[in-house]
Amino acid sequence: MKRHLPGFLAASVLALTATGLAAGPIATSSAADSPSVTASNLPDASAITPIGDIRRGSMVTVHGTVERILDTDEFRIADDSGDIRVYIGYRNFVPVAEGETVHVTGFVDRDILKEIYAREIIHADGRITQLSQGYE
Repeated sequence: MKRHLPGFLAASVLALTATGLAAGPIATSSAADSPSVTASNLPDASAITPIGDIRRGSMVTVHGTVERILDTDEFRIADDSGDIRVYIGYRNFVPVAEGETVHVTGFVDRDILKEIYAREIIHADGRITQLSQGYE
């Protein structure tokens, strides 16, 4: 069994990666793909909720810097008022990098720990990442 373990692990990783890529739950567009995606499409400042002011059970758009990647489907974003966990769904892979500035739109759950269930991420370069809605 020990001799076959490295091969088994490599095959498992390839199978999971191929499955994740075939499902294609994340849709990203760029300014080159769609002329309508521009900096002017960023949310109006009045539509952005400071992280420290978000309330459970509400739809929000926050703007901040990705502080840390927590898992393949979760990261932490921070602004001057605080930080919060962002969950993108188990079918998705984190489409951001630590230090990146993004807008995140999603629903704030009602659990003990506040967390945003993201629906859309707008990157600083104008790319828009639509996330699948499979949060289960």
